[in-house]
Amino acid sequence: MSSDHDHEKMEEARDGEDTMEINEMEQTKVRLMRAYVESQDPSSQEVDDLMMRRFLRARDLDVEKASAFFLRYLKWRQAFVPNDSISLSVVPNEVAQNKMFLQGFDKQGRPITVVLGARHFQYQESLAEFKRFLVYAFDKICARMPGGQEKFVVIGDLEGWGYSNSDMRGYLGALSILQDYYPERLGKLFIIHAPYIFMAVWKFVYPFIDKNTKKKIVFVEKTKLRSTLLEEIDESQLPNIYGGKLPLVPIQDS
Repeated sequence: MSSDHDHEKMEEARDGEDTMEINEMEQTKVRLMRAYVESQDPSSQEVDDLMMRRFLRARDLDVEKASAFFLRYLKWRQAFVPNDSISLSVVPNEVAQNKMFLQGFDKQGRPITVVLGARHFQYQESLAEFKRFLVYAFDKICARMPGGQEKFVVIGDLEGWGYSNSDMRGYLGALSILQDYYPERLGKLFIIHAPYIFMAVWKFVYPFIDKNTKKKIVFVEKTKLRSTLLEEIDESQLPNIYGGKLPLVPIQDS
């Protein structure tokens, strides 16, 4: 179990978590974690220390919990992404919805992805394909990160969202993939243009969001949309639909 002192150190680490430095305590814990997980699954030798640190931080630097968490991730990855990448050919319906975009970087160098919620619809067997599409997307976003950056930013745009777009299983599936398999990757989620009816869905999803993720979610008022986004994103990097300079680029074309 982590001591109170460890917890304080962890909060310090989290305050500076956008740096690539691994402090001494984290380094020791990464070494302990690596020794254990490599004894359980030799494929973990290929994983760098920063990835181990993300799993550690997601479990408050508890080596035992983080190791179990990480080993579950490896098992999932080997089964779900056997060739280590998802081909667009297995997610044609998701690609056709043209709902996710990737362009630009915020002021911290984090890639920016835009999701248009009103373009998401369920269809026959949609959950399995949607999960594959998310892994395709998250892998692509992570590959876009410059050296020295581990996180990305999401603008979740719900303009025009209605009950026909509501997909509770999809939302919980997306949350599970983000929290269980891409921990400490989300830097910030701006939720914009959220209609009143969306809040009923949000109340259902909210209890499933872990405490670290909750801190990164911001609902933006319509009147403060551009000013809020410009605090974090330079105009040259802001999508043009929000008054910036960059056209949206579909994630499959980015």
